[in-house]
Order: sequence, then C-alpha cells, then structure tokens
Amino acid sequence: MNRRDLIKGQATDVSPQLALGALNHPWAKAMAADFANDLEVLNYALTLEYLEAAFYVQGNKAVQLTGDEAKYLKQIQADEESHVATLTATIKKLGGTPVEAPKVDFGKAFEDRKSYLTTSHTFENVGVGAYLGAAGFLKDKGILQAAAGIFGVEARHAAVVGNLLGLPAKGGVFMGNTETPKTKEEVLAAVAPFLVKPGTEPVIPVGAPDTGAGGSTDSSTGTLLTVAGGVAVAGAAGALIARNRMTSRGEDADG
Repeated sequence: MNRRDLIKGQATDVSPQLALGALNHPWAKAMAADFANDLEVLNYALTLEYLEAAFYVQGNKAVQLTGDEAKYLKQIQADEESHVATLTATIKKLGGTPVEAPKVDFGKAFEDRKSYLTTSHTFENVGVGAYLGAAGFLKDKGILQAAAGIFGVEARHAAVVGNLLGLPAKGGVFMGNTETPKTKEEVLAAVAPFLVKPGTEPVIPVGAPDTGAGGSTDSSTGTLLTVAGGVAVAGAAGALIARNRMTSRGEDADG
C-alpha cells in the first residue's frame, strides 16, 4: 500500500497478531515532547487507535444500546478498526515496525449507557487534539493529508456522541471556534487511567464481558485484550457518521 492508498482509506487485512499484544516498549519512551520522524507520529496515532478500537469492541458488547445510539456506536467501532488497519499497513509499507497494542482496562466505563457515551466523548476529543497536536511534526505532505482525514472523522465522532448525550452545541457537540491541539504529555495523561503498565495486574470488573473475536489473554497478567482482527478498511465514516517518541523503530523493534 502506498501513501495514496492511506489517503483513500484503503488497506489490506490486519491479522489478530498485529492487532493484539502487550506493549513491548517502556511507557516512558512516549514522554518525549516531539517526534523524530513521520513513523514515530504514525505509531503514536496507532497506539491511540488501538485504545479506541478496543474500547468500542468491548463497549458495544457490554452496554445494550438501542436504535440510533447502537447504530452510531457500531459504526464508530468500524471506523476505529479501519484506522488501526490503515495505520498498521502504512507503517509497514514505509519500512517501519508497527507498535503493538497496549494492555487496556476500561474499569467502570461500561457500567451503563451514560458512562459509556461519556467516556466515548472523552476519547474522541482526546483523539482530535492528539492528531492536531502531532500534525506539525509530519514532514510528508501525503501523510499529513491522510492524518487530517482521520482527524476529521474523530471530530465527527465526538460531535455525534455529544449530540446523543444531549450536550450543548458549543462546548459539547463541538468544542469551540477552533480545535485545540494537545501535546503528547496531555494525551498520555488523559488515556493513562485505561492503560495497564507492564508487570501489573489490572482490576477486571466483576462480570466483565467476553470481548470476543480477536481477544487474547496475556499469560503474564491475565489481561484480556481485544481489537477485532482482520478488518478491511472501507469508507467507514460515510453517510451515517456524516450525519452525525511512542514508537517502534526498526532498530529497536524487539524492545
């Protein structure tokens, strides 16, 4: 797949092995304020997309939404899975090594409809800020254009969920006259509560659902991870939603 394919949102299937696994690079590596190259930005984005995709896979099974809410959240899940596939394939095509998915624990995010949608709204807005904050580090204009395409979809997701929550227009459905970029440190602080550090045992809520296809239990922690494997990228953010330095370089891919 070339860079034009990324812009068009087309990629080959991604195996569960690529979509799953424990993060094999110390979390501290992600704390640098900048990115050395485009591959580092792409791996940073990939890590966030892993988190979002796993969130919706688990949430759509755990929370019984109905009507348009169920329809929208399932479509958002498909979009996030497609972002994982697109970024993974692009990193490989450019000669990089895709970072592995982090261990996740979403705690009480799936207790009820409001908790699920509120956490979703938070994730999507973090994603918007993350893409905007990292955009200035991208050197390849084709990759920048593609990242802007994903940025736009994340913003639409946030608006759709904000509307489902009945939030006010400005400051809820959309956040202001312009979007605000987030630094890497700000993004990591926002998602840290949902990430399991290597060597620790997460607290899995009683009665947590079997997350299903693509799930994998890490033998060292017992953590159940899921990002649906084998997703083909299509125009998942189509009419339905319209209505509505963390890296793995080639030389240190083994940790």
